[in-house]
Amino acid sequence: MGASTMNTKSLWAGLVVLLLLQGGSAYKLVCYFTSWSQDRQEPGRFTPENIDPFLCSHLIYSFASISNNKIIIKDKNPTVLHQAISDLKAKNPKLKILLSIGGYLFGSKGFHPMVDSSKSQLEFITSVILLLRNHNFDGLDVSWIYPDLKDKTHFTALIHELSEAFQKDSINSSKERLLLTAGVSAGRQMVDNSYQIEKLAEKLDFINLLSFDFHGSWEKPLVTGHNSPLRKGHVDKGPSSYYNVEYAVGYWIHKGMPTEKIVMGIPMYGRSFTLASAETAMGAPASGPGAAGPITKSPGFLAYYEICQFLQGAKITRLQDQQVPYAVKGNQWVGYDDVQSLEAKVQFLKNLNLGGAMIWSIDMDDFTGTSCNQGPFPLVQAVKRNLGSL
Repeated sequence: MGASTMNTKSLWAGLVVLLLLQGGSAYKLVCYFTSWSQDRQEPGRFTPENIDPFLCSHLIYSFASISNNKIIIKDKNPTVLHQAISDLKAKNPKLKILLSIGGYLFGSKGFHPMVDSSKSQLEFITSVILLLRNHNFDGLDVSWIYPDLKDKTHFTALIHELSEAFQKDSINSSKERLLLTAGVSAGRQMVDNSYQIEKLAEKLDFINLLSFDFHGSWEKPLVTGHNSPLRKGHVDKGPSSYYNVEYAVGYWIHKGMPTEKIVMGIPMYGRSFTLASAETAMGAPASGPGAAGPITKSPGFLAYYEICQFLQGAKITRLQDQQVPYAVKGNQWVGYDDVQSLEAKVQFLKNLNLGGAMIWSIDMDDFTGTSCNQGPFPLVQAVKRNLGSL
């Protein structure tokens, strides 16, 4: 009797552990890809045909826009895009593909006047459902960068209205409910100003935390700093002690976002500086942004495939406290992520039981495998490998 009860107990205990393991092991790997990457020269030209349908659990195409209170996709080759989405999903039926609206250039003002009246907002939401359903998207990602204090309630209202409309659409169409996500700031002050976090947590499936751009050539006084340090550095004092992934994630949790709804952003690019003196350490004075990369052509910014080229003949230093590397060549300084730093970041998010990792963006990884000699998508593959099952 005693033995058989014990066996039943241990059997149940084993089953519970197994179920917990299964429930807790499926992380999301959310990968953004951008419309403008198809305009770059080789080897940086990226089209939907470059996407491996089994690389990520979620793909997010960015960015859609708003015209006359309706959502629009301004892609040069919309038919190619829609065909590619169908092809990717045919190869991997589990793959979720979302459409992101907004972005940095669209800014906050792009969401006005749509959010200014309930009539225009309803018109927008109706157009969203129509477009997503017609083109085989699985959901909408709202990249409102960033709502200010007076927009905070508008943002919450938009998310709530979208969520309710998606729910109704699912019932009426008997289709799986469209997903609703948001790209959100990692800056403490922005978080306080922009978001009613507990209200957003009720309606969003998950957030894509933009845990990068903590430092760059826009800062004054201008000194070198890492784009996406995992932890606070020994030179960080005052507000700069908030400029790291660990603090940003912790702050969102503290403000009421459930851990499993936080998908932590990981950049496939670095921020660069032109040094102002012979000093090269973290926090060294800089005279301006680093030289533009040969393909991305943006001062102070290098895609990973450009960083690999830069690293030839550069001096690499790993910041032990921040768990990320930087490299110096001549008067050029770049902070970036590599396979080792990504392993530490993925371990960090797993320790906290976050929802997964977000990649900005897969078109800036060495997707062809020709620049870094680490195979195609070396950074995304490292994240995927370390996450385990998706």
